[in-house]
Amino acid sequence: MDIDHIFLFSDNNGKEAEKLVEFGLTEGSSRIHPGQGTINRKFYFENFFLEILWVVDESEIRSKLTSKTKLWERSQFKINNFSPFGLCLVNSKSTDQLFEQSEIYQPNYFPEGMFIDIITNEENPNLPWTFRLPFRNQKKAPQEPTNHNNGIQRLTRAKFEILMNKKDKNFRNYFQSSENVSFKSSHSNHLILEFDNFNQKKVATFNELNLTIKY
Repeated sequence: MDIDHIFLFSDNNGKEAEKLVEFGLTEGSSRIHPGQGTINRKFYFENFFLEILWVVDESEIRSKLTSKTKLWERSQFKINNFSPFGLCLVNSKSTDQLFEQSEIYQPNYFPEGMFIDIITNEENPNLPWTFRLPFRNQKKAPQEPTNHNNGIQRLTRAKFEILMNKKDKNFRNYFQSSENVSFKSSHSNHLILEFDNFNQKKVATFNELNLTIKY
């Protein structure tokens, strides 16, 4: 399964992203999501981007349109222990079975009839909020900076450390044969991103984002 991007909810208005800049990542563009009540900061790589997301309008994210997504609950991860992560997979044949029973979300910032397939993972909210965009077999290719001072280029693996439970087994089974997405039992929610097959043998941890980067 090909990863389009991963988001991490911030509870500090995205200020945690400053640590990523200090680490040597070049920041890309940011975007407000009208009707969804969120805004982001983004970091682009050759095959993926990392999104820091936070709430700017509580009434929008808790509205009838958006409440079914459970994004508000995700944003409250410090209080309710939901996973703050979102996993966006490329819309392809390899993900069709995973999204067979998914819900449909029509955000205001997409044209009418352009939907996002979402898996809220309500039965085990320690799993990431999982979704795919409507663009079939493609990643959007915006003109964004991908050169980083620390030499990081390509995402090679994403490992989600989660509190396991029996109800998440069917979801995790879809990833058993995946080489780049895995889940590991842990005492807390944490994300490990490996870049460039760990060729520099360096590790950086960002506790404010529940994130470790291996490169």
